[in-house]
Amino acid sequence: MPHDRLSAALRAHVDGLAQAGTAKGAESVVVGVAPAGGTRGPRFLLEGHGEREFIRMNSNSYLGLGLRPEIVQAEEEATRVFGAGPGAVRFISGTYAAHVELERELAAFHNREAGMAFSSAYGAILSTITPLVTADTVLVSDELNHNCIINAMRLARPAGKAIYPHNDVRALDRALDEWKGRAKRALVVTDGIFSMRGDHAPLAEIMDVCRRHDEAYAENVACIVDDSHGVGAFGPTGRGTEEYTNSAPVDLLVGTLGKAFGVNGGYVVANADTIRFLRESSQMYIYSNPITVGEAAAALASVRLVAGPDGRVLLDRLRALTARFERGLERVGIETIPGEHPVVPLMIRDTERTRRLVDYLFENGVLVTGLTYPVVPEGDEEIRTQINADHTEEDIDHVLELLASYGS
Repeated sequence: MPHDRLSAALRAHVDGLAQAGTAKGAESVVVGVAPAGGTRGPRFLLEGHGEREFIRMNSNSYLGLGLRPEIVQAEEEATRVFGAGPGAVRFISGTYAAHVELERELAAFHNREAGMAFSSAYGAILSTITPLVTADTVLVSDELNHNCIINAMRLARPAGKAIYPHNDVRALDRALDEWKGRAKRALVVTDGIFSMRGDHAPLAEIMDVCRRHDEAYAENVACIVDDSHGVGAFGPTGRGTEEYTNSAPVDLLVGTLGKAFGVNGGYVVANADTIRFLRESSQMYIYSNPITVGEAAAALASVRLVAGPDGRVLLDRLRALTARFERGLERVGIETIPGEHPVVPLMIRDTERTRRLVDYLFENGVLVTGLTYPVVPEGDEEIRTQINADHTEEDIDHVLELLASYGS
């Protein structure tokens, strides 16, 4: 059956996104990777650009583990033994020893009783929040939380929702006070690291507020933190925003295996009762295939590496490279939001200037991500750069030299 009218409507919608400046546009296609060597880190080859090589400054692979031989080997060996796919969802026949071992390792890494892995971190947060929401629940959320949290709140059917200004602990306190007697359960949800800015939630203060109001709610105040950009990349040993802020353990911690751990998938860790409940009620866990056995084996190798002495070395290096880049930006005269996390935003604060600088860096072999109005508020336009531990000092200095010479 022809669907020409539907196609026309869809085409008009995408054309409208392009005109508004919010369309994602064509994707760059990686067709090859030149390994690190000498004074330079890995370089990436893109479709349509021949042998031209690019420094990737927009990757979430903060520790560079996705290219480490021992992680690749772990995936290859498990795939050779168990095959390319799991063959079924977990509760039918898709659970393998590597999945169980990975979940135990993640729980131990975060000092929790139990953990469970999902096929993605997006699915993990959706399938953690929505089953926990009842008609007697209030959801309280930071205004800058990630899209996955926003959509989880849209899917849920709580008694009410409260959005507090970014990292405003006093406003969070007021929201919980206002909902006393109106809800049995409160779920406070925040990112650990806010991915567009690289800043972090004040988790120690947030947990203090949650504890202070806990007795007023029959089914407690529970804090859910999505620290996907924090785990493995933030804190002295990579335990994320909890560790960095010296916070009490949050009630449910969601993380990803696809950023600092360099593989794929998401996870949640919590007490044993909560994880048992989620295994019985999380739709994307029950009805979606898990990550492959190869991915589980690779993730297990990554978590163990980060937990050991090699992880400390990589984290120290990541912090040093981040500090080097931030000091260089100050010398060049580019505003940033300083911090230890490897997301380093260049606050350009103008849409056209941001686009021109992104194009200039691309023309000079550097991949970055520009965020312009209306994707971000007018005046907050930025270029998000991300430091990885497999960058070199020379890579960092080269990018800084390009920024210094821009427009000169």
